[in-house]
Amino acid sequence: MSPIHTLRRHRVAALLGAALIVSPFALSFAPRLNDVLAATVTPPVTGMTAPRGSFAPVVAADKPAVVTITTVMKVQQPDTMSDASPFGGNSPFDDYFRRFFGDQGLPAPKTPPEQAPRTEALGSGFIVGADGMIVTNNHVVDGAQSVKVMLDDGTELPAKLIGHDTKNDLAVLKVNAGKPLPTVKWGDSDKLMPGDQVLAFGNPFGLGTTVTAGIVSARGRDLHSGPFDDFIQIDAPINRGNSGGPLTDVYGDVVGINTAIFSPNGGSVGVGFAIPSDQAQKVVAKLMKGGSIQYGYLGVQIQPVTPDVASAIGLDHPTGVLVAQVSDGSPAAKAGIETGDVITSFAGQDIKDPRDLSRAVADVAPGTREALNVWRNGKSLQISVEIGRNEDDTATGSVTGDSGQPSTGQGLRAPALGLGLMDVTPDVRQAMNLPENQHGALVERVDPNKAASASGIQPGDIIVGVDQTPVRSARQANQAIVQAAKSGKKSVLLLVERGDAQMFVAVPFASG
Repeated sequence: MSPIHTLRRHRVAALLGAALIVSPFALSFAPRLNDVLAATVTPPVTGMTAPRGSFAPVVAADKPAVVTITTVMKVQQPDTMSDASPFGGNSPFDDYFRRFFGDQGLPAPKTPPEQAPRTEALGSGFIVGADGMIVTNNHVVDGAQSVKVMLDDGTELPAKLIGHDTKNDLAVLKVNAGKPLPTVKWGDSDKLMPGDQVLAFGNPFGLGTTVTAGIVSARGRDLHSGPFDDFIQIDAPINRGNSGGPLTDVYGDVVGINTAIFSPNGGSVGVGFAIPSDQAQKVVAKLMKGGSIQYGYLGVQIQPVTPDVASAIGLDHPTGVLVAQVSDGSPAAKAGIETGDVITSFAGQDIKDPRDLSRAVADVAPGTREALNVWRNGKSLQISVEIGRNEDDTATGSVTGDSGQPSTGQGLRAPALGLGLMDVTPDVRQAMNLPENQHGALVERVDPNKAASASGIQPGDIIVGVDQTPVRSARQANQAIVQAAKSGKKSVLLLVERGDAQMFVAVPFASG
């Protein structure tokens, strides 16, 4: 035993010995201490724990409905005949090179398609319909030439892809077993709380159907893998092959779909993620009917309403989402939504953050007319909008890397923010490849020690609005910022153009 272990052992013994010494004072004080603790400790929150202390009944009921999914995918072969040969494919010089060097340096003849190498991928799924409907992840079957399902009893069946959705990473398969199959039922993921016990089913590493237990570690995780990320984080071990398997509560109801892990080595380190059942169930129902999903489209760039933004526009507290830009010809533009509006509700649903609005709009069928509430210039307005179709072909603009800092002109310094501003002159437009009608205040310098830098303002940004009022020059921008500071506001709201993107940035004034 090492000295460190011995020292710790003796120290624990000493502490335990001290704990056994009870004085009359301690005895007389104990009731009052208990009263204090009882008055200050919050009653425990009711959660989900294993009934009767064992998960065996849940596993026995759910395991027959868990399946293993094997997909066959063709390995892409590069067209090496033309790329690797020094003189191109089928060159008369190929024979010369073979005569002196053999086949070294020359590509092998391309394999015929029917003989092309194939690879198998493994995943999991679960049966939701006795007729053979199976739910899994889209990434389990994406790009597969053929899909095979193995039931819990070892039966292997070919599967047909009924529908898939890339954005939610969900897919529905169908097998024909010739008999009713065991199923699992959906649960309510909204009732899950951090600390609730959960079970993860699947086939990790091809070992066979396996169940692991853990707790819900967190809710609402955004992995930036798609527009609708709202993952349940769990510590129940899941590994390669678990993708698409069910996550159940202690009653055996499916509350999630095991989808991803966070790991430095490819194995479980206790950080896994599952798609919530309340999100998955709606998507699966649509996939069963139509094979694909048509998402609603509004046509706005949005951002959160931070405390600084709320202060700058006069809101009592941060709520809703701020419209940074409205796409030309979009449903939002046609309905009269404006840059600077704060959308607080959509279709009767309160909007708290950008994710709320993205999901709410996506769930609406194109062509449907819905009402949304916006906060504009201190007033609440209701606007009716006809939702469009999201064709998913929106081009993303690149951020200008070179501000083309001009050497002419005298810059104006905005008070307290740490910005050097100058006009957008013809020389600036030419240097930065800006349109002829571009106006505003070009950010020439940013003091790294001031608030504007901390808020993300960069040289080359163009300020086109201050506190929701358009500005056409550096002087106008500077005057508007000065006015905002004099009015007693804690921050000023700048509308900034950067490349093809437009965003609001709230910059706090220096205190004191």
